[in-house]
Amino acid sequence: SVPACCSARYNLALLAFFGFFLLYALRVNLSVALVDMVEPNTSLAKNTTSNVCPEHSSTINVPRNTTGEKYSWDADTQGWILGSFFYGYIVTQIPGGYLASKIGGKLLLGFGIFGTSVFTLLTPLAANLGVGYLIAVRALEGLGEGVTFPAMHSMWSSWAPPLERSKLLSISYAGAQLGTVVSLPLSGLICYYMNWIYVFYIFGALGVLWWFFWMWLVSDTPETHRSISHAEREYILSSLKDQLSTQKSVPWRPILESLPLWAIVVAHFSYNWTFYTLLTLLPTYMKEILRFDAQENGFLSALPYFGCWLCIILSGQIADYLRQNQNLSTVCVRKCFTLIGMIGPAVFLVAAGFIGCNYALAVAFVTISTTLGGFCTSGYSINHLDIAPSYAGILLGITNTFATIPGMVGPVIAKSLTHNNTVGEWQTVFYIAASINLFGAIFFALFASGEVQDWAVSGYHLHRN
Repeated sequence: SVPACCSARYNLALLAFFGFFLLYALRVNLSVALVDMVEPNTSLAKNTTSNVCPEHSSTINVPRNTTGEKYSWDADTQGWILGSFFYGYIVTQIPGGYLASKIGGKLLLGFGIFGTSVFTLLTPLAANLGVGYLIAVRALEGLGEGVTFPAMHSMWSSWAPPLERSKLLSISYAGAQLGTVVSLPLSGLICYYMNWIYVFYIFGALGVLWWFFWMWLVSDTPETHRSISHAEREYILSSLKDQLSTQKSVPWRPILESLPLWAIVVAHFSYNWTFYTLLTLLPTYMKEILRFDAQENGFLSALPYFGCWLCIILSGQIADYLRQNQNLSTVCVRKCFTLIGMIGPAVFLVAAGFIGCNYALAVAFVTISTTLGGFCTSGYSINHLDIAPSYAGILLGITNTFATIPGMVGPVIAKSLTHNNTVGEWQTVFYIAASINLFGAIFFALFASGEVQDWAVSGYHLHRN
């Protein structure tokens, strides 16, 4: 095989890594900044903090910058502001996959992140104009981000040799986890020492900077790349020659009738339920139940995603090693990794609800839970490329549409179940997430496939007629 170091395909993975890093930084920074944007007395959460656990924060009073504008948004309004992102995000998933197959993933991904960055730069202005403007800007950010994952999947369908798929995709998508890790505490520090508007200005500007590099260095296919070596181009093209379809029309009906695709849909939905519930509510749980102060909170909220990031990178290497050197079938690797990545988190999540006020153990359990979830990236997450490389972008658009619903519904349901912030109420939230995860894992293990499906290969229509 062609060496990995400095190769065009690994350069693409690295640039994509930074792209997804920024994408998630742009996505989660609002949930941190919002705390500082709202007048302290408007969200009446103070009175409902559960008194089960003792306070244990030794707060050091650092001079805190309070120059940022404050808004009187109640809890419901804040919920709408945080949720509005997903309303844009869900709309562009399938169109994103379809467009990527037509115009290529490079422009789509590039402008998706560029657009998100520009709207992030406009966020402080929108907040000043009024809550409607802010919700609109966040929904537009969602529209921009919605095309990015399908576009990336679409690009990998012509760039990733089958036996390097887990490695290359896990490198590029791991950026999302690291973006969460860095931007949660960093946004907190920016709010603390500067002013919340800089959270949006700094990350927005970095996104625009990334866009210039992306447009300059990346190309849609190995054939059109400016500086790829001849050996690498031949290696990639020959490895994919039997896997791609030359058909121009998308076989929608066989796609929607495909059971292996629905196996990915169910797994993706289930995994995201836990992921989004934790992403949006973990800071709340730590503050209201475990009584952490905000500065500890930023770093501890980030810890689980750091574990997940490490796990994604390592499991990608392990998955391809098992397929190449141990001759394990693709479907076996995908199913095993999905089972570990969904049942593991379910077990530790439920355990986290039962250890009372031992907050070190609570943080450890939530961290292990999220870390094990990283196995799913080399499980169901890239299974689209195994079953239909030519239509991977479209398939990801379909599964991600379903998988965005938990982002809209999960936190709302969790919030409504935890009105009194008792430990019992939170246990219910964790139970629901765990049982959904369990169901998804079993469904995927029963119905997933690792082979390219008949309808996804060139000659398919000839046989049917």
